[in-house]
Amino acid sequence: MAKTSPQLEWCIVRLGDDMNWWVEEISDEIHWDVDGLSIIDPRQLAHIIELLEPLHDYGFEPELMEAAFYAFRISQNLGQGRVKLERTIDSLLDSHEKLFALPDILDEETGPYADFVDHISRLRVKMLNDSMSFEKKLTVDELEEEIRDEQNNSFIEGRSVHLFNEINAILEYVPAGFELDEDSEEEGDDEEDVDVPDVFADIDDEEDESIQEDETMRWDEDEDEDENDDEGLNDADSDSDDDVDEDDYDFEDEDDEGEAMPRRGRRR
Repeated sequence: MAKTSPQLEWCIVRLGDDMNWWVEEISDEIHWDVDGLSIIDPRQLAHIIELLEPLHDYGFEPELMEAAFYAFRISQNLGQGRVKLERTIDSLLDSHEKLFALPDILDEETGPYADFVDHISRLRVKMLNDSMSFEKKLTVDELEEEIRDEQNNSFIEGRSVHLFNEINAILEYVPAGFELDEDSEEEGDDEEDVDVPDVFADIDDEEDESIQEDETMRWDEDEDEDENDDEGLNDADSDSDDDVDEDDYDFEDEDDEGEAMPRRGRRR
């Protein structure tokens, strides 16, 4: 479902010390306040989509997610951890491009993002009640209260809550004292991953093509030439072994005088 907002055409985002992306500047300054405005990067989006998969069996509605976010593609690498993004109508769930997702929080109480959060909260609780044996059925209020307490602690400590953390907390929520088998397996896999948002790959590839090759970059050619020289020397030595007298070839003196030895591939 394409979202229409003619004023929202681009935004500039920066990579924070917490390795999350935050909006620094936006084309629609009238409706959007960039103070503490977070945006979900491609790797985080892929993680969310993966966590949503089990909820499809409990009635997950993809159109609610599409309506809850504005999709952005990478437009320009501005350097120093800053990137310019531009709006796209591509689907967040079906696109093969690396997309950023800006949650629609203009109306925090009843807007599309609020509907999405409420939807996944109810489905997560439904899945937990179906998968685990509780003495008393888990409720959405209990989930929301626990997550709200964590957010309040962050605010007290002066830290902005990134919306990826909010979504992730819902999709991975398990009541204290309980554990899902699939969640424990995923945690073990995550320990091996390095959580660094690699969103510059596409831009860097384009920039590398424009770099002109000079003599300082011809490492591979030097190595090939040196290997060929070595092979030539070895072939010459093997052909003349029968004709050369050891008295005519003083190895020790040559080492002392520093004669040229077979070269290794080098970087200049």
